[in-house]
Amino acid sequence: MSKSVITALLIGAAVMCACFAGCTGTETPSASAEAGAGDVPTYVVGIDAPYPPFSLVDKEGNPTGFDTESIEWIAEEQGFKVEFRQIAFDSLVTSLEHKNIDIIYSGMTITPDRAEKVNFTNPYWQVNQTVITKAESDLTMDDVLAGTATVGTQRGTTAGIWMDKHLVENGTMPKENVRHYDTISMAATDLENGNIDAVMFDSTVINDVIAGKDLKKIGSVDTQEFFGIGVRKGDTELLNTLNEGLDKLMDDPYWQELIEKYNME
Repeated sequence: MSKSVITALLIGAAVMCACFAGCTGTETPSASAEAGAGDVPTYVVGIDAPYPPFSLVDKEGNPTGFDTESIEWIAEEQGFKVEFRQIAFDSLVTSLEHKNIDIIYSGMTITPDRAEKVNFTNPYWQVNQTVITKAESDLTMDDVLAGTATVGTQRGTTAGIWMDKHLVENGTMPKENVRHYDTISMAATDLENGNIDAVMFDSTVINDVIAGKDLKKIGSVDTQEFFGIGVRKGDTELLNTLNEGLDKLMDDPYWQELIEKYNME
């Protein structure tokens, strides 16, 4: 999505770690808060990988992907450094609040609930929610929206939030028909094994989820979600720095190169 479209819709430590440090849940200070950080700040970026094409891990165990390469470009342009820390998606906000990380950059949708705890940058991507089934399945989107199917998704993501709000809370779908998994790949595996009827997840990601599998897309829900980079409440200077860097990136040819590299369109 172009910068102009996103803007219109919204109007109204220097080396990357070869291994990820796990989320411990303790309030250990982030790299930028440690003494001796020097004149160039280092910020710890929380990602949940694999979450293709936004957050990935290469064969050497290094983080990569659309979001990862984007923040590296922004860091170089804006004069700071980044380290990456692997955090389960549903723990990213808590880790940010506990200062285990400084930045969330992992395909996170800007929602009112999250915005109460996190300051988000201007959006950088838009997704809807796509539903997939086994290739031989006769299930339709009407079946899913009627609440008769068991639908899996990744824990803590907006697909589950949408189903709870629009299907479960009004009595259309039994709560037990929404199945939550630690990763979207686990949900896809359970779908392949016939343990659930469908999977709902972000439209940009779903192509990677079904690649090489006997799965198919049957439709989408037009949720018009926007991804943003998250920082702690009160980190106004960092927020401004990221917004400025994001604007520069989206105006640079490298932005389109990343989109093409990761087959985003």
